Amino acid sequence: MINSLDFNDIDMNIIKYPIITDKATRLLANNQYSFVVSPKSDKPSIKAAIEYLFNVKVIKINTAHLPKKKKRIGQYMGWKSHYKKAIVTLSEGDTINLFAEEN
Repeated sequence: MINSLDFNDIDMNIIKYPIITDKATRLLANNQYSFVVSPKSDKPSIKAAIEYLFNVKVIKINTAHLPKKKKRIGQYMGWKSHYKKAIVTLSEGDTINLFAEEN
């Protein structure tokens, strides 16, 4: 699955957490999953980390650097921090279980 990267070279801290919003939930129907990733990570390392962590085959990765935004809490102004988002498209039949099932 992984072409040029060795398993020892994979940094597991690249993938921070999944994004669960309305748009990200709609993308699940197209077998696309959204994650917040490290801002300095590149597409091959993101692909290697996703394939290693979740044991799936990644077809395509789209990334975006989202800017910091102003955030107001009462009279105080602050900033919502900058982050990088990766939308990962998986091959047919592969899925990632983002929602834990309670028994």
